[in-house]
Amino acid sequence: MRFPRRPRPLAALLLTPLVAGCFASGGGDGKAADDEDGSRLRVALAFPPAENFSPYGADATLLSRLGVTEGLTALDANGAATPALASSWRREGDRTWLFTLREAEFQDGTEVTPAAVAAALTHATEAEPAPAALSGVTLTAKAEGSTGVRVTTGAADPALPLRLSSPSLAVLSAKAYAEKDAVDPVGTATGPFELTKVNGSTSAALDRFDDYWGGRAQASGIDARFISDGTARANALRTGELDIAEAVPVSQAASLDVDTRKETATTRTTSLLLNTESKVFKDASLRAAARAAINTSALADGVYEGQSDAGVGIYGPAVTWAEGKRVKPSGRAKAGEPDGASLTLATYDNRPELPEVAQVVKQQLEQAGFKVTLEVREYSRLESDALAGKFDAFIGARNSLLDTGDPVSLLASDFTCDGAYNLALLCDKGVDRAVTEAQGVADTDERQDAVMAAEAAILGTDAVVPLVHQRVITGVGTSVDGVVLDPYERTLVGTGTRR
Repeated sequence: MRFPRRPRPLAALLLTPLVAGCFASGGGDGKAADDEDGSRLRVALAFPPAENFSPYGADATLLSRLGVTEGLTALDANGAATPALASSWRREGDRTWLFTLREAEFQDGTEVTPAAVAAALTHATEAEPAPAALSGVTLTAKAEGSTGVRVTTGAADPALPLRLSSPSLAVLSAKAYAEKDAVDPVGTATGPFELTKVNGSTSAALDRFDDYWGGRAQASGIDARFISDGTARANALRTGELDIAEAVPVSQAASLDVDTRKETATTRTTSLLLNTESKVFKDASLRAAARAAINTSALADGVYEGQSDAGVGIYGPAVTWAEGKRVKPSGRAKAGEPDGASLTLATYDNRPELPEVAQVVKQQLEQAGFKVTLEVREYSRLESDALAGKFDAFIGARNSLLDTGDPVSLLASDFTCDGAYNLALLCDKGVDRAVTEAQGVADTDERQDAVMAAEAAILGTDAVVPLVHQRVITGVGTSVDGVVLDPYERTLVGTGTRR
């Protein structure tokens, strides 16, 4: 069996104040216990840190959502690259770009220099395994004069500014890399909030970084709690224990006052991944049978109570250009007869709807003739087994533009032979060829066309069955302003977030 490299997916980049205004803001409530001026924010996140806040793993998004880290670029509301630590950039050739840095400081008081940025990017390229944003990419970074960083890729990469917006490519100071096998973001990042204390997987404290280049944050700090139970997050917001609660379950939304529920269309798709190397789904006809058994409308209207859209592809309605360019999959196998074939279906409970989605999918598969065992765990206890191919099928929610902002990168990471987050263990020459072709296209419109051709090739294998395209509900107390409702789910708290 071919084991994909364990990714460091879903990472950490603060959308700067320049960008934050592009997204909608919501309103919160309550006073923190140890908060003399009443301006600290009490925030609950759904996923606890799983890798000691490494910027190269799933924890990177925790850092970005809390306003700790940022990179050279960010994403604006239209999905285009916009300045962050780099004030501008220009392409010097097919493989080389020059980024000009703005004046900024790290939270340890050292200056953000070209040498420091180049070193940070080099550490990311040397991480094992590589961050998802660098899946299939060779990259070198060198200081150029007093303000420049020259980035060169092994092959032409027209989407490099988008790639460098990835949360997993956040820039940290030299102190962060002092330990050979660890990266420490405590006091070494550049965002408006500094991580000062971590209490295992339970909570963390952050203080305002007063020398932030983008201006002083209005909140004096953040008291973050990691609460995987969605009902508990909603209850804590309702009773005034929290100011902000991410990912409120659909089932709990009605229990919140209407002015504390903020719904955001996102680029996140919940999908059923079928392990193409497992005993049952190595057979393409049984993958086709599983796909044919799924009623996505029942999931969108039932489990999500109309707060999502039925799955139509890897990219959903929030990726506004996708529908008009979608290509019908071809070459699908004819659905076979399951004849009681046994399989294990796994999912995680950090996103509260997923276990219920899995129950419905289980019933639909069983009605089609499969015999299904369901396994539900917290994500950090499930990821390594999923990546190792220990389940026949996996239900996960994946933001298609989270890792890089470039739609091609998700396809490379999740569906190619060498993909770092290839939960389906898919290795198909036609898919790899289509993704490679898309990676080489520079023109935006033509690149989107190539992306949709690659999507069709992937869907044609029946290794992935898109279930629903999600909208997320953020709980925001009535006295809170400036929460960043980001469709890419990279940012939650910015300099303008206050109570």
